[in-house]
Amino acid sequence: MTEDTRAIRVDQYLAHPPAKVWRAITEPELMARWLMPNDFRLEVGHRFTFTTEPRKAVGFDGIVSCEVLEFETEKLLRISWTDGTDADWTVTWRLEPEGRGTRLFLDHEGFDPDDPRQQLSRKIMGSGWRTSHFRAIERVAAEL
Repeated sequence: MTEDTRAIRVDQYLAHPPAKVWRAITEPELMARWLMPNDFRLEVGHRFTFTTEPRKAVGFDGIVSCEVLEFETEKLLRISWTDGTDADWTVTWRLEPEGRGTRLFLDHEGFDPDDPRQQLSRKIMGSGWRTSHFRAIERVAAEL
């Protein structure tokens, strides 16, 4: 099987019902605890930013400009994600009830397979999504 160089795809079981996971990924103050400070609002068309430490190796200035593209309460959230480089990505979270918990799927798509800087970004962000961010989402949901 070949690696998808255009996307990051992650799915993980979280031992919390969709309502709690949804809150963790859509309430701005909770989102800031596992991802980045933000001015997110759950409204299609709302433009918002995430802010964090710059990463000079990939030309990232620490600001992610986003827009809410689509949502379905407790099921789906899709946002655009642009980081000040030439990147134009889409991040989608899907929630599916599974037993007493939730299967959370993440698709971070739109990486240019021929751009070494975007591929480095994919590698860095892929590691973060798979490890620290999903664990942090679970910790936040556990506190609700």
